[in-house]
Amino acid sequence: MSVNTHGHRYAAPMKKPIEPDVRLLQALADPTRLAILRQLSAEGPVCACDFTACCDVTQPTVSHHLKVLREAGWVDGERRGTWIWYTIRPDALERLARISGDLRAGDGMTAGSLSGGPAPLVAIVAEPREHTGASGRAR
Repeated sequence: MSVNTHGHRYAAPMKKPIEPDVRLLQALADPTRLAILRQLSAEGPVCACDFTACCDVTQPTVSHHLKVLREAGWVDGERRGTWIWYTIRPDALERLARISGDLRAGDGMTAGSLSGGPAPLVAIVAEPREHTGASGRAR
């Protein structure tokens, strides 16, 4: 426990700002937020009240995840009466493409050249994929 004997307040530790690209990827990494983005990708504008079916979570939880996606730059909301309709921001998809395009394998190949070209970004967000481990079985 620190005691301030000089009558001055201790400054709170400065929080390091999060790089926008990191914030974008962190928001994408959550299963519920990824499900929301997949629904938006498949259906276009979606009312905030309609996300509970895709995610199997309560409305307050959906609201929290939409706030995280909005702050990370993934979605825009438009008020229509008492409801807010959400869409994916095209610039977020462009940022994701740039981030993944900047990644290189040890031999200098880009992420896009490993598969013969860049994967369509809608496919990244829209299609759930099973992860297979070293055994080749889905986890």
